[in-house]
Amino acid sequence: MKINKVYFPIVIAVAVAVGLLLGSKLNPSTENAFLSRNNNKNKLNKLIDFIEKEYVDSLNTDSIVDLTVNGILEKLDPHSVYIPKSQLEAVEQEMRGDFVGIGINFYMYNDSLAVIKTIANGPSEKAGLKSGDRILFADKLQLYNKKLETDTLFSILKGEQGSNVKLTVYRKSEKKKFAVNITRDVIPIKSVDVWQMMNKTTGYIKINRFAEKTYDEFLSGLTQLKKEGANHIIIDLRDNGGGYLDSAVKIADEFLKNKELIVKTKNKKDKIETTLATEKGIFETGKVSVLINENSASASEILAGAIQDNDRGLVYGRRSFGKGLVQREMPLGDGSAVRLTIARYYTPSGRSIQKPYEDKGENYFNEFDKRFESGELYEKDKVKIADSLKFKTKRGRIVYGGGGIMPDIFVPLEDSHGAEGLTMLMQSGLVNYFVFEQLDQNRKKFEKISMEALEKELRSGNYFNNFKEYMAKGGLLFNLDTQKDKVLFYLQAEFVRQLFNENAYYQLILKKDNMVNKVLSK
Repeated sequence: MKINKVYFPIVIAVAVAVGLLLGSKLNPSTENAFLSRNNNKNKLNKLIDFIEKEYVDSLNTDSIVDLTVNGILEKLDPHSVYIPKSQLEAVEQEMRGDFVGIGINFYMYNDSLAVIKTIANGPSEKAGLKSGDRILFADKLQLYNKKLETDTLFSILKGEQGSNVKLTVYRKSEKKKFAVNITRDVIPIKSVDVWQMMNKTTGYIKINRFAEKTYDEFLSGLTQLKKEGANHIIIDLRDNGGGYLDSAVKIADEFLKNKELIVKTKNKKDKIETTLATEKGIFETGKVSVLINENSASASEILAGAIQDNDRGLVYGRRSFGKGLVQREMPLGDGSAVRLTIARYYTPSGRSIQKPYEDKGENYFNEFDKRFESGELYEKDKVKIADSLKFKTKRGRIVYGGGGIMPDIFVPLEDSHGAEGLTMLMQSGLVNYFVFEQLDQNRKKFEKISMEALEKELRSGNYFNNFKEYMAKGGLLFNLDTQKDKVLFYLQAEFVRQLFNENAYYQLILKKDNMVNKVLSK
């Protein structure tokens, strides 16, 4: 299971020491201003000391500091955030691209830890664990009937590389209980979901985020697709919220010619840094198409903007999120960190695609309802564009800034209003659980089934009605009878994912992907 992305401690002693060291070099007016700011910092420190020493009730002053830090950052921009010590490890693992564990995808099923799938070549697969196994104990710690949170289970199953854990396992399909020793190892968290050929000349690469190892993963895929004959690459950045700028820049460099501009950044001192492509790109002449949607942000927008502004390829989809701010993660010395905005970035044409952030709350991060109601998810002309934010690409095409990357070729959310609800439902965790339970009833039946036989089984069996009943029990009242083919298609896709692998899943799901089909039709 994937683990789902620098602290501003109020350490005044350090600030005072720095102030003293620099004080003799400040002119009087600057010195007075500095001391005034320093007094404000001392005020916060004194307040926390008073609470800690004198307040009538016992309090954890760490939690007060956390509130203070969050309060300060809330006055800045929506992307300057505090990462508590308890969350920093998970965030770093996500961005690093690996963690140490036993290598399983799991979820809590009827209050027991059920293995959905072992990770290929991971410790659990090597030790013989299978889909459907229940892990009852980790060493002597009972895991069932305990109502343990997912984060707690992660911390139990993770550990030091090379450390051992003895698992007590129940295999329902064989009705037996057994013990197995597993040696924890490094488990990769892939940021490139898949690469595959769509036809004889078109390759497809899906990037889910930009982490430390994304470029290496991407380059492996791109190299392989070239060997297989691809002269057209589709880069899928949909629902990619960003990550490391450097990874996006390196990927852009593979497509752009030497010295073409990739991105510019400008800090508070108006210092501008430009990043140019190098001579090393391995795909500088083939056709490129980039897919984006309303959840493509930050590094995704940098990559899409570099391809678009250099007229290197076409961008398909819907207006992206609109994040044009650069953060740096800064450790605070106590295991926590603050991720602070240090610059704005600009696409090669000079666009800032940062959307307004007067509202820094939930509405800023989740604009889906607003875009849905305005109609822009279905019609390109519904997007409000300011003429004052007009820019030109390298060849003179008009592009706009001020709120995300506008695609060159618009692809609506669905063919018609109302269809998006069912699509979201069929791509939700609900379907994952339903399929797991269906498999769990008779795993031997599906053990060696082929793709063709699986489709026949789903269409001839009672799975559609079973799914309707499953939804009804969960209180979800959808009229699915007119959408039976679509429901069965998505059910088949999830069966394929759990029985086979991600490649097989994408081979199936992309056949009915509107955006991919739009690219292939050009």
